[in-house]
Amino acid sequence: MKGPFPRQVLTTVGLDSNNGIYPLAYAIVETENKSSWVWFLQSLGEDLDLGSNSNFTFITNRQKGLIPAIAQLSPCAEHRYCLMHIHQNMRVKWKLKEYKDHLWRCATATTVPEFEHCMKEFSNYDKEACEWLRKIPPKHWARSHFTGRAISDIMLNNLCEVMDKAKGPLTPTATTILDVNKSHASHYIARWNGGEKYQVTGAWQDQHVVDVRNNTCTCRKWELIGIPCKHAIATLYEMTKNSEDVGDIYRWVNKVYWLDTWKNAYSYKVEPIKGRIMWPKSLCPTTLIPPTHHKQPGRPTKKRKKSEDEKLSQSQRGSQSQTGTHGVSQEEGCKVGPDGVQKLTRKYVSVTCAKCKNKGHNSRTCKGQGGRS
Repeated sequence: MKGPFPRQVLTTVGLDSNNGIYPLAYAIVETENKSSWVWFLQSLGEDLDLGSNSNFTFITNRQKGLIPAIAQLSPCAEHRYCLMHIHQNMRVKWKLKEYKDHLWRCATATTVPEFEHCMKEFSNYDKEACEWLRKIPPKHWARSHFTGRAISDIMLNNLCEVMDKAKGPLTPTATTILDVNKSHASHYIARWNGGEKYQVTGAWQDQHVVDVRNNTCTCRKWELIGIPCKHAIATLYEMTKNSEDVGDIYRWVNKVYWLDTWKNAYSYKVEPIKGRIMWPKSLCPTTLIPPTHHKQPGRPTKKRKKSEDEKLSQSQRGSQSQTGTHGVSQEEGCKVGPDGVQKLTRKYVSVTCAKCKNKGHNSRTCKGQGGRS
């Protein structure tokens, strides 16, 4: 928070059935450290009935004091790190797109052998960058090392969609993922082992075992995400051919993705309140005093801090403006926008004073030069 009362805003949100963000709580604290996070998480736990043995999954951006606070209050919780913030830290030294691609391949691998293969490819590309990434425990950022406790494929903090025009038994996100898996399942062949398991084979030595009783596949995507993978769907197709009653395929999707579950999450409303003049007087003997005033050192900042991605995109646009766009050269007093259109700048523009009506200065620097010239 900027201004004469600088503070820090701590927030927590939940992930709904459509991989959208559901606001839960926020608090204003003096500074961001372990004690403030411990107080915030304790208050959150009291409101949500979270105990020290609660099996929740936290996704954080590794803010100062947050990691030890979660370890102290929720030792049984799974703590994941936002992959976007890991990439931003990587971009400080390694800016090329290839580093981002290697990071995402390693993070989205669902099995440990696949993860080690991706890390080996990353090491062959840049050993130093790979060693930097290995220092971050993979259980916090690599899907192959997740427990599967949280039924979700989310790996960063994204913005949620709205519930408008949602149709069908599943949420829009789950429907999209299921449709993609259906299209890929047609390229796989499932063979029954005489029990509850199937061997599913595809191209490029892609072969896995599906256990329909436990709703698992050795690729771990069904277990981690909660939506049948392409191997599981191929198995369900084979069971249907053998006249087995598998029902609607959406029934094999975890209930967290059902549309009814999503709607129930937003069934609670925020009640409107009356104006302040109609609020009842509080009988609490505690007197609330305003926060202490802190004068910020130095000149106040007028612009927010920008991420490395924003700085890079702006520098690219700046280089395009210097060279011109679509063969149009720049002239003095003009600049070329990203769309290739020349725009006037304030450079070399004569300023008229609002007081004396003379040109060359403004009202703040006016010294009473007389009437209109």
